Amino acid sequence: MEIENNTLLSDPELMLKLARYKMPFGKYKDRLLIDLPEPYVVWFANKGFPEGELGKLMAIVLEIKINGLEYLFQPLR
Repeated sequence: MEIENNTLLSDPELMLKLARYKMPFGKYKDRLLIDLPEPYVVWFANKGFPEGELGKLMAIVLEIKINGLEYLFQPLR
């Protein structure tokens, strides 16, 4: 899954969901997904993302981090 700036910017609902979604379990419980450390997200990618919406959002977060797009979320904080 490759994410481009225009894909994120063209879907404001996805941007807002990513900006507000919190990790529901584990070491980083209650931390915003976008604020998870990249090594943690990479670990999940290697292990296998959780099923459902959380896994999809974590995959997007990984692409955001790999491509250096975290700055897109600064206005939403």
